[in-house]
Amino acid sequence: MVKEIVRDTFFLAQKSEPANKEDVQVIQDLLDTIKANADRCVGMDANMIGVRKTILVALIGNRYLIMANPKIVSKSSQIYETEEGCLSLNGQRKVKRYKSVTVEFLDKNFRKKKQTFKDFEAQIIQHEIDHFSGIII
Repeated sequence: MVKEIVRDTFFLAQKSEPANKEDVQVIQDLLDTIKANADRCVGMDANMIGVRKTILVALIGNRYLIMANPKIVSKSSQIYETEEGCLSLNGQRKVKRYKSVTVEFLDKNFRKKKQTFKDFEAQIIQHEIDHFSGIII
């Protein structure tokens, strides 16, 4: 089900709880909501639809990748500055991001995965993972 995007910064500043297999509806709601906003969004996390769980969906290539309980396990030494926007906020803000990150996560079937992301894909994932700690750009 397509959910309304949360814009309450107090809610967004709260930390997320680990996801579990009972959160399958949250995953579906995230997919539905990001697809409904595909013209202006490439990444979304559960906080943005009002659920404090560590689940994100990111457009990687031409498909949506679901990540439950993602953790960045390594980062490149290369850092760059860019500007990002967020559906939960107005405007853009300057941020620093790692050029590449390796992430361990659970897929939509809660199987362990490990993958390295570079450039814009790494930026999307870092942005969404920040939300889990209450970090808003």
